Amino acid sequence: MTATPPAMTDIAFAMQGDFAPTGYERPLLQALVSVLPWLAEEPLAGVLPLRGTQHDQGIWLPRRTKLVLRLPVSRIGEAHALSGQRLALGKASLLIEAGEIRPHKGHPTLHARLVTSALDETEFMAFVEAELSHMGITGQCLCGKHRTLMDGDRTLRGYSLVVHHLKPDQSLLLQGMGLGQDRTLGCGIFVPFKAIPNLA
Repeated sequence: MTATPPAMTDIAFAMQGDFAPTGYERPLLQALVSVLPWLAEEPLAGVLPLRGTQHDQGIWLPRRTKLVLRLPVSRIGEAHALSGQRLALGKASLLIEAGEIRPHKGHPTLHARLVTSALDETEFMAFVEAELSHMGITGQCLCGKHRTLMDGDRTLRGYSLVVHHLKPDQSLLLQGMGLGQDRTLGCGIFVPFKAIPNLA
């Protein structure tokens, strides 16, 4: 690895809102940037996918669902400006409540829902291994489902990915650095892996 990345952490905001429509990622990012203009300029910043029950028209959000941002530690103080804001997602909206810092831990296995790539699976895995090697990360990679994400008129394509047998420092580095593009749309962000629900 050629450079030391900034210290990264997650901040999880409680929120009020029952539903997020299909394709919420871009409207959510635009709403976030209207409150936190610097978010679009932070190269390692990410917005974790909202967790809920998939529906034909979007995602139903249980009360425990959090809005989670992955940010440089130096930005956490500014990120608290989101508290009390109402973010519009098309016809839906989210009222953002207090934020709680969630420091990263050195989990041995991490999972990304979608790492963007236009490559076929063999080429994608070669790309992943090269990127991890460049960062000094060793581990066993398992490619999951081919996935797509609609971003307006643009279709993001790629694969889900699991990385096993990470050393604690490697795990922290991969969580901080991510992999691939479009992290503020929820792509290339690694979280602790608990089970393989069809490699979702």
